[in-house]
Amino acid sequence: MKFEILTIFPDFFRGPLDYGIVRRAREAGLVEIGIRDLRAFTHDRHRTVDDRTFGGGEGMVLKPEPIFEGLESLGVTPREERIRAGASETVVLLSPQGALFTQAVAQELVDRERVVLICGRYEGVDERVSEYLADREISVGDFVLSGGELGAAIIVDTVTRLLPGALGNAASAQQESFTASTATEQVDGGPPSSTCGSGGLLDYPHYTRPADYRGIQVPGVLVNGNHDEIRKWRRRCALQKTLRNRPDLLREAELSREDRQMLAEMEAELNR
Repeated sequence: MKFEILTIFPDFFRGPLDYGIVRRAREAGLVEIGIRDLRAFTHDRHRTVDDRTFGGGEGMVLKPEPIFEGLESLGVTPREERIRAGASETVVLLSPQGALFTQAVAQELVDRERVVLICGRYEGVDERVSEYLADREISVGDFVLSGGELGAAIIVDTVTRLLPGALGNAASAQQESFTASTATEQVDGGPPSSTCGSGGLLDYPHYTRPADYRGIQVPGVLVNGNHDEIRKWRRRCALQKTLRNRPDLLREAELSREDRQMLAEMEAELNR
């Protein structure tokens, strides 16, 4: 797949996209990333990309011309034309007003042949960009950044991890937090196995050697060789961590009868 990023700070991406999994995926030809300088699509001496808003207000807003022309240079047509043509590409505007970026959204994006990311700046972007060009607005969290560049890097990294062949072990992406499990990952219709999908919960704790470090020992259940006990322990820990840190995730998580019983026990303990 291919990413195209429109930004007024193209040099920003020289670091974040040149390391780790993203770098290896680029070298392997699994993903291409193009960085486009919005100032290249201005026509005045000062290469102006922003202006004051009609109606007054604080701060400056990105003008529509550089963004429209930048997308046109990439062969991207207005949203309605793309929908009619069934284009396998999507245009994303990074914005604090956007829908929250989640693992589920990343899974939607990985199925596209091309993802165009528009990095907002200043007080925002001319609304006509959202109305006529962008398929969706995305925010990476309920906070305000100086611009969309960090958010764009996060999206590229998250989506790239989902590409077949990007990870050394394909099962790793199914084991991580927020990843919904599939039927093949279930154990007799119960919760996900101890080594696969989290089922939408936070991940369980991980331990490695040495088993005893400075007097702090690895939980005995992990070294007793009983895989069913390991599975139950890991699932209980994932439920405990999710209940403690992100109880909102429990509303959408895939919970078995065993899960609900464990949760009931945990909540009873908290209420004592």
